[in-house]
Amino acid sequence: MDVFSLKGKRAVITGGGSGIGFGIAKVFTEAGAEVVIIGKNEQKLIDAQAALGSLCHYRQFDVTQLEKIPAVVAEIENSFGVVNTLIPCAGIHLKKNALDTTDSEYLQVLNVHLLSTFAFAREFGKKMTTRKNGSIILISSMSAVMGMKQVVAYTTAKTALIGLMRSLVAEFSLDHVRVNTVAPGWIESPMLHKAIDNDPPRKQKILDRIPTGTFGEPEDIGYAALYLASDAGKYVNGVFLPVDAGAAEAF
Repeated sequence: MDVFSLKGKRAVITGGGSGIGFGIAKVFTEAGAEVVIIGKNEQKLIDAQAALGSLCHYRQFDVTQLEKIPAVVAEIENSFGVVNTLIPCAGIHLKKNALDTTDSEYLQVLNVHLLSTFAFAREFGKKMTTRKNGSIILISSMSAVMGMKQVVAYTTAKTALIGLMRSLVAEFSLDHVRVNTVAPGWIESPMLHKAIDNDPPRKQKILDRIPTGTFGEPEDIGYAALYLASDAGKYVNGVFLPVDAGAAEAF
């Protein structure tokens, strides 16, 4: 028996059209899972679906439309069947000093990274706890454990996800729904390149902080999520799993 197989399972991945979300979707489809990727940019979703094949479906949706999330969740399960794993991975980047960050900018980042994550976890959590089975994998960041400049809103949201995980573990575990968190380091993605491509000194400083001297790949996060979603991780619950080549430890 392949304990890492996801054949016959379904996963929903927000932000699955590119970057880390796409890397997770790629690993999951390779493991046999049927995935539904959610994103705002339909062309990215179309391209991702073409790359991932028949096991991939998509829904175009802006995750900040919080009031519509219950209907989206219901429609996905009505269309595709029981969802076994939820991975809220939608994200945006804001590179600004704290003193220059406006309230609206701060809230926008929290809406994408935190509020939408909670809303999807709540709605799928209702279904999973009723069925007494499911896995929710939150995507935090090493910024949740390290102080970093110019990412105050992002760091706030990613740190709050740890508290969200702990609360959901306390509430969902007796109903056999596991909740874990993966904390990516610096991973090759559009979000990373937006932050560093026009700032060579910052890029070099980041590379110098990574013990291996290299950026990770989106699939590295996918393999961590695969472990947590599969039978290999069936007794793993409430874990904060860094995938950062040791950057947080060496910071």
